[in-house]
Amino acid sequence: MKGTRAGERYAKAVLDLAQEQKVLDVVSADMKDIFNTINGSDELKDLLQSPVIKLSDKRAVLKEIFSGVHAVSTGLIDMLVDNNRVGLLKIIAEKYIILHDKLRGEELAIVTTAVPLSEELEKKVLAKVKELTGNNATIENKIDESIIGGFILRVGDLQYNASIANQLNNLKRDLHNNTYVS
Repeated sequence: MKGTRAGERYAKAVLDLAQEQKVLDVVSADMKDIFNTINGSDELKDLLQSPVIKLSDKRAVLKEIFSGVHAVSTGLIDMLVDNNRVGLLKIIAEKYIILHDKLRGEELAIVTTAVPLSEELEKKVLAKVKELTGNNATIENKIDESIIGGFILRVGDLQYNASIANQLNNLKRDLHNNTYVS
């Protein structure tokens, strides 16, 4: 994803500043609000990415939408506009949320399944994530019928793909690569 590394660097800097000013949770709430707002609005995404719209107009729109955020979050928005990096705002907010959760000893486990997770299976996934990472986790279940069955588990940078679609693709690749000579 474009801008992920830069977004992570900005997020770490904001996290350090928020930690220094003892406003981690307040800024985390701001970042969740910023992420959800941008993620839910195609018009706002387009505005932030558009090279045609003036930076001053982008600043005015963001100041209006996020008028109630903490000074640390406002400072981030101002800096991004000044450096013409405002298109990274959503990525930075997402990375901040992840870093803040890790700092608190929590992980987000994204489990993609063909059908919704049962309560019993959810408990097993939480136990496995705790075993793998040593952290507690919250589960976000995404439904994707194209995986046919099984699951894909993603925790931070770790991903485990136990989907039927993946196994079929592996089998297809193996059969294609193995040419038998008599």
